[in-house]
Amino acid sequence: MTPPPPRSNDPEEESTAASDRRRPVTSDHCATEDGHLDAVAAAITMSAPTTTVADNVAYFHPAAAEGDADDHHRTTSVTNGGRHASGAPDRHQLPPSTLTPVQFEMSYETPAAADHNAMSSKENLLTPRAWIGSRHIVTFMLFLGMANAYIMRTNMSVAIVAMVNQTALERDPTIPDDECEGYYTPAANSTVHSMSNEGSFLWSTSQQGYVLSSFFYGYVITQIPFGILSKKYGAKYFLGVGMLINSVFGFLVPLSANFGIFSLITIRFIQGLGEGPIVPCTHALLAKWIPPNERSRMGAFVYAGAQFGTVISMPLSGVLSEYGFAGGWPSIFYVFGAIGTLWSVAFLWLVHEDPESHPTIPHDERKYIISSVWGAAGVSSPPVPWRSILKSAPFWAILVAHMGQNYGYETLMTELPTFMKQVLHFNIKANGTYSSLPYLAMWVFSMVASHIADMMISSERFTHTVTRKIVNSIGQFGPAIALIAASYTGCDPYLTVAILTIGVGLNGAIYSGFKVNHLDISPRFAGILMSLTNCLANLAGLLAPIVAGYVIDKRPTQAAWRVVFITSAVVYMVCCTIYLVFGNGTRQPWDNPSNDQMNLEHKKNKKKNKMAMDIEDTVQ
Repeated sequence: MTPPPPRSNDPEEESTAASDRRRPVTSDHCATEDGHLDAVAAAITMSAPTTTVADNVAYFHPAAAEGDADDHHRTTSVTNGGRHASGAPDRHQLPPSTLTPVQFEMSYETPAAADHNAMSSKENLLTPRAWIGSRHIVTFMLFLGMANAYIMRTNMSVAIVAMVNQTALERDPTIPDDECEGYYTPAANSTVHSMSNEGSFLWSTSQQGYVLSSFFYGYVITQIPFGILSKKYGAKYFLGVGMLINSVFGFLVPLSANFGIFSLITIRFIQGLGEGPIVPCTHALLAKWIPPNERSRMGAFVYAGAQFGTVISMPLSGVLSEYGFAGGWPSIFYVFGAIGTLWSVAFLWLVHEDPESHPTIPHDERKYIISSVWGAAGVSSPPVPWRSILKSAPFWAILVAHMGQNYGYETLMTELPTFMKQVLHFNIKANGTYSSLPYLAMWVFSMVASHIADMMISSERFTHTVTRKIVNSIGQFGPAIALIAASYTGCDPYLTVAILTIGVGLNGAIYSGFKVNHLDISPRFAGILMSLTNCLANLAGLLAPIVAGYVIDKRPTQAAWRVVFITSAVVYMVCCTIYLVFGNGTRQPWDNPSNDQMNLEHKKNKKKNKMAMDIEDTVQ
């Protein structure tokens, strides 16, 4: 092995060498014959630039190898401000905004072919020593925040069953009271016990649909504004304060219900306004804190908080409705309002905007995150390329998949307790428990699917694009088939619950599918992209309870519910098919930081030319 040439004392030669060393690494130079780090550095020095857009891209700044080439396993420690720098190529000498983007897998997954038992060089250089770091704490707090958000969103679905006197509602006289009479009724559901738990409000199913959807009207309005504001001013305070507003107004739900349905709708609308920042701001924080090779696991874990919150909310809401204080169902909003308030305070205290602003983050973890997260907001914050985004087919594919997901998911989340009450005749306590089972399965499977997705990508047998499409297909075709099957199970309540549990469980795969695809195609604008897709997707989602309410109004029969379920199944399948055709997992050219300076110069020249033309017109 020939050692690298000595450094030159000539400043011009050294400048030229440094420029050469900053050239990107191509795939031909990423695997070395003997795994020597100095060989990697030499290959980097000789490599030519490439314009290929990689599946996942990170920064890599090769420094010249120093020390004895034959002693390639020995690390030379050099004191540098109290820190130790390796004699091997250092990828962190320059800030990320000045580094060359290269393919993430190439620059961070170079194998040591000579010794399969030795730790790879990327682990020696980049992986933080601590098992639990600051990014894990941020991820866990976001997980709890997502759980809290879905608790506040779904508790009304169970509460409204206890609030409304379902047996006193007007029905079509041609429809039998109980299609399943004479089949069998679960032992936990005696008619007398069910009658004793009827509520005091006489709201029709269409009115209940408006109550359930009112939250989403407010939720939709704040999506895009908070996505843009979080990009400009940071996401932490918008998320924390927004959820605090959501939680505080939860205390007012019981009082507003006694004043009438319109006051209740207003309070739920304000709660939705407060919860609006949860998804775009969560996505923005994930983009700043989570390296690309951890996004499937971390992203799925955070968004699995939605299922965790639903699993906690539904059965506990059922128990509180039957045994709670303040008359039963009001205790639901008091208990969860208090939990949400405590989380909001803890989040604002513990979480920081990005690794650069965190005062106590370990130095090695800060370097690891900043070096691998390409285009973090703390490094560069260019103008949003709106025109390019709107012309991007992968963006529209994510949007369509998101809309299909929200329509199907909100149909089940808001209407499943009502279906179990009207058709399967579960009492309020059993209703909450059985309604939560599908979301428990979804939570578990989302964790499994996220690890499988990361394994597929790490194996290098599957690209990000192929992985996202395979996993997303399981996540959306699975529940579609289950909804169709459940609509034909007749009067068998346990078979219906079992099918829905399997189908909704498979739906958990979407968190490693389109749900994290924003981070793949545009890490720097992921929060804004999520605000756009989540806003329009929730417009579709808020239609779900309204449509279901009108379909089953005065005729809560199996046939009517079959229309509701099959409609959702068709929406799932059509939207997933569009994603399969147009979806993509590669970073898009309009999010390339290397183009920022060129775009800035182009705008300056355009402005100068316009000023020159104005001056010329004035002179003439």
